[in-house]
Amino acid sequence: MRFELTIGLFGALTAAYVPIDAAPTRNPGYHIVHGWPVLPPGEVLGSSAGVGVNSRGNILVFHRAGRTWSEPLPTDAIGKPTIIELDGRTGKLVRQWGAGLFAMPHGLTIDGHDNVWLTDVSLQQIYKFSPRGELLLTVGERAVAGADGSHFNRPTDIAVLPDGAFYVSDGYRNTRVAKFNPDGKFLFQWGEPGTGPGQFDVPHAITVDRSGRVYVADRENDRIQIFDSRGRFIAQWKSQRIGRPYSIALIGGGFAAIVDGGEQPQTGPDRSGVAIVRLDGTVVQTFGRFGNYDGQFRMGHDLAADRVGNLYVVDITGQRVQKFAPGAR
Repeated sequence: MRFELTIGLFGALTAAYVPIDAAPTRNPGYHIVHGWPVLPPGEVLGSSAGVGVNSRGNILVFHRAGRTWSEPLPTDAIGKPTIIELDGRTGKLVRQWGAGLFAMPHGLTIDGHDNVWLTDVSLQQIYKFSPRGELLLTVGERAVAGADGSHFNRPTDIAVLPDGAFYVSDGYRNTRVAKFNPDGKFLFQWGEPGTGPGQFDVPHAITVDRSGRVYVADRENDRIQIFDSRGRFIAQWKSQRIGRPYSIALIGGGFAAIVDGGEQPQTGPDRSGVAIVRLDGTVVQTFGRFGNYDGQFRMGHDLAADRVGNLYVVDITGQRVQKFAPGAR
């Protein structure tokens, strides 16, 4: 059995090791896994912003623990744990951490060594933690916005390469992608406001495949943009069935999953869900719709894939994480 980086094959916003022969070779179809997760009595998630899968198959969720988005964004740390780890199979709680560290949690990425990368849109920083929760790297000046090599303006997500270098989608106020070396040294950037190739309107999520292609969820432009490793535009995916991409996960077998967070001009039951697409952007399946029931979303915000192709979708307004399994029930 061979292993590849999740960012190379299953991509998404995680980067754990996955067996190649477990990857689906055709569109498998997806269905909700009822009764997952199983939280302890009285335990609830806050607004759930980021999700990732580690090499043990455990699911990490980055949530706001009761804090809501309000302007100006608060910069005082949330006192409760903001990261919850769940057993991917049973859905039971493994551990929690992150109390007193973050003000407005957003993106979560797990790299090939199970390090946990996080973005805080209020503190204007990105962080790298060890699998045990030890802080290894911080980039950005706390609560100071900027657009240079040492500052961000509401950074949204991180994609980590096998050599430890990483891209940051930055973000709600800056309209760029920036690349850094493994030590956090700024290398280069691309992007500007607009609707043309290489321009952005809220680059909200980012991932990289094993060929080095960079996929950016260009949220307010209702598209996925694809670039080479130097930021040169290759293609875009844009269609009504894709909707407004909040995040993207490469799930193997020549497919990707895109979560549509909604908030498009149209309203009604079809404004939030997940699309399964071929790597030419052709949609082959959609599932989910607006709502509170199992398999529905209030605002799907991020998603990740595990080693056998299960999808985990966090709902920032619905304040939950759901599991979707490939194949027939």
